[in-house]
Amino acid sequence: MTATTDLPVELPPAPSPRRPVTSAGARRPSLADVGPNWFASVMGTSIVATAAAGLPVQVPGQRVLAQLVWALAGLLLLAVCAATAGHWLRHPERARAHARDPVMAHFYGAVPMALLAWGAATITVGRDVVGDRAAVDLDVVLWLVGTVLGLAVAVAVPYRLFTRYEVGDEAASGGWLMPVVPPMVSAATGAALVPHTPAGQWRLALTAGCWSMFGLSLLASLVVITLLWGRLARYKVGAAAAVPTLWIVLGPLGQSITAANALGAQSDLVWPPPYAAAFRALGLVYGLPVEGFALMWAAVALAVTVRTARHHLPFSLSWWSFVFPVGTMVTGTSALAGHSGLDCLSVAAAVLFLGLFGAWAVVAARTARAVWTGALLGGPVRV
Repeated sequence: MTATTDLPVELPPAPSPRRPVTSAGARRPSLADVGPNWFASVMGTSIVATAAAGLPVQVPGQRVLAQLVWALAGLLLLAVCAATAGHWLRHPERARAHARDPVMAHFYGAVPMALLAWGAATITVGRDVVGDRAAVDLDVVLWLVGTVLGLAVAVAVPYRLFTRYEVGDEAASGGWLMPVVPPMVSAATGAALVPHTPAGQWRLALTAGCWSMFGLSLLASLVVITLLWGRLARYKVGAAAAVPTLWIVLGPLGQSITAANALGAQSDLVWPPPYAAAFRALGLVYGLPVEGFALMWAAVALAVTVRTARHHLPFSLSWWSFVFPVGTMVTGTSALAGHSGLDCLSVAAAVLFLGLFGAWAVVAARTARAVWTGALLGGPVRV
């Protein structure tokens, strides 16, 4: 299947029985319409918990809120995994069609990121509930599986884009970042496992691997962001349904700031002088300039979103692009605040978290309503 634009498309009809219609006229949910983009809900919910726990400023009840959101993210992960398994068992042709679609295929990156994000939330927040040992063991498994899947997606999807998918000059979108961001998420979340890794070669290999994945994802993301900037300049914003994907650009930016500071904080456990100090300093030296660009892009994306919403911004799963990328900005800004001691960054992190929580609440509610009415699981698959 080919396409000339990277905008929401309708996949071929599912070879499944006709969907029943309820008395209210809404179609009952069908597993035929489950896609890899559903894992974005797990990503977004997980990072709300992680961001809440890592804020420089804590208020009463904040930790409990983070625990509740973490538990909800775990339930979502189980539900989406079960729905995906059912989708492959009952609708294998439609499932294989996702890999052939030049839009949906990019969202396979959401699968490893969901595992990594919930693993990070578990070792950060879930340890209060399940205990330290269980939280670490669970995160190790999720990190290993998520990292392997993420590296596979980061190679496979660009390979197919370069050799099979046919796209036009106006096709570049924020969705193209989805397959190349997982290694950055692995780098950021892997830092929490460094103290739990045996000293010596194992710990050194983990840290070196995380920094290598940091570079892999960063350079690939910069290429895609450049292509997206050029497409926007020449072909403008495009379809309203694609506007939320502009926010995905914040994902690699915020996550790279988080990764640089998190890995830098572990440097003394891994590197000898003077490298430990150099890696530790990189958190600020890299993070502050990138924070500036990220805030500029956030302002542009917000202006475009408001402009589009004043006319019409149709709901779809792409609205989860308002959540996880903003969450990475919260974790990145919080890390910079802790590293630099700047009060203004602490305030910025708190303000960003309020925006994150508000966006998550709205998108989660709209998603739940759309699932209940069959609007998402009863019609064409859209991203």
